[in-house]
Amino acid sequence: MEFLKQNLDLILVPAGLFLMFTYHLYLLYRVLKHPSTTSIGYENHIWMSWVERVMGDSSYISIAISVISNNTSSSIYLGSMCLSLCGFIGIWVGTSTSSVVNPVYILGNTSSATISLKDISMLFAFLMGFGAFMQSVRYYVQANSLVSMSSKDLPVLYVQRLVLRGNNFWQVGLRLLYLAMALLFWSFGPIPMFVSCLVMVIFLYFLDSNAEPLHLFLQGTNYPVKKKKVEEVAVRV
Repeated sequence: MEFLKQNLDLILVPAGLFLMFTYHLYLLYRVLKHPSTTSIGYENHIWMSWVERVMGDSSYISIAISVISNNTSSSIYLGSMCLSLCGFIGIWVGTSTSSVVNPVYILGNTSSATISLKDISMLFAFLMGFGAFMQSVRYYVQANSLVSMSSKDLPVLYVQRLVLRGNNFWQVGLRLLYLAMALLFWSFGPIPMFVSCLVMVIFLYFLDSNAEPLHLFLQGTNYPVKKKKVEEVAVRV
């Protein structure tokens, strides 16, 4: 019984991480091959249509700059939070002794090496999240500086690529925060960590799924002509 208790971390922690990584590999496959079935692909479709609209009409430039600035601010905020938590964990690991860190009761391995591994894993997840959010800020800043230019001077596809990369890195940063949350539960034992991974995967599956068909946005000022083209495409599909 004591042997099983000490080796629960070797069984449940890899199992929980395997669940999360397998699900996200499956999600990546769906985003690349069947984007319309995922909320990420649906959002990317909306962003592409939005960029095409604002780049084609100069009256939307101020609104577009405001929207991208808000996304940049949210990425900066989450990146700052990740960096602050990294500093907190670093101070905690550097100043705490094993007798202080060890909890009163954990059903699992409570050695100092395992506790250090838990802290380093959380630190690594938050650092990766910080890097993802900073990459998101990078692409949003570039898109913000180019969206004010006329589509005649700059290909719309280039701005769309920047906005999509910013949104995708923001999604990656969120996933790393979810991973850090699961590793935080590991501090209370391998059983809470495995249960949190299982519950998180179930919730993320429903949140990432999309049953709505992709909306065919109308572009340009010639509304009747565009509407006719969209209806023709819908009939063919």
